[in-house]
Amino acid sequence: MRTSVTLIAIAFSALAAHSALAQPVHATCESKRAEISRDLEHAKAKGQVSRVRGLEKALRENEAHCSDAKLEQEHAARIAEQEKKVERRQRDLDDARATGKASKIADREAKLAKEKTELEKLRS
Repeated sequence: MRTSVTLIAIAFSALAAHSALAQPVHATCESKRAEISRDLEHAKAKGQVSRVRGLEKALRENEAHCSDAKLEQEHAARIAEQEKKVERRQRDLDDARATGKASKIADREAKLAKEKTELEKLRS
């Protein structure tokens, strides 16, 4: 039973790490503009008219209102929120350990591992 719980936790961690590599978490206004522009060109090539309009609007909004300082503040807020989630999951795990139920402990360990991985993704 303990081995399967460990394997599940490892699988969650691997999945979260893979998704962390696939998506940039902390971006600048310029990198966001570049990403929107790439998506815009792709949508134009595919003939997705409504998506093109939406991406053009997003690009205008980015150029008009984006600031790196604001993005930095938003990122710091996401990190703080994730830290609270990790603390909450740790308390849940401590409570589960107090009850001694192996199934609850395993479930809480997996959830804590997922939240910690998400926090590390935000910090990197």
